Amino acid sequence: MIIKQLTVFLENKKGRLTEVTKVLSNNKINISALSIADTADFGLLRMIVDNPEKAEEQLKSSGFAVHVNEVICMIVPDEPGGLYRALEILTNADIGIEYLYAFSSENKKASVVIRTDEVQKTIDILQENQIQLIKANQLYKL
Repeated sequence: MIIKQLTVFLENKKGRLTEVTKVLSNNKINISALSIADTADFGLLRMIVDNPEKAEEQLKSSGFAVHVNEVICMIVPDEPGGLYRALEILTNADIGIEYLYAFSSENKKASVVIRTDEVQKTIDILQENQIQLIKANQLYKL
């Protein structure tokens, strides 16, 4: 259930995101999900890719600062309150959320990538409450 996510630190200048995607493309690495957050000086590109080890290696060898984090991906109903119900479970279990990003699909489900302060405890609590989790190999293939 633990998914490896790459965080790439990017200078805020034109073309840096293009350079990252070029490295991935040249190495036939597919992006399943991504999120970008920025500040005045740099951006954080968070990605789920189909081959995180190879992506980390290739990006580092191309001069990018890369860090691998452990995240999980839960499935919630794509409807009002769908995310709330899952987050309430985590709040009641005293689990802190560092960040999350989500995407929905045509089947009225939303996939939520989430980083918490206690990944294994998060998995256990969500499973106890019948929240569906995506396995790493399933997400890497999206």
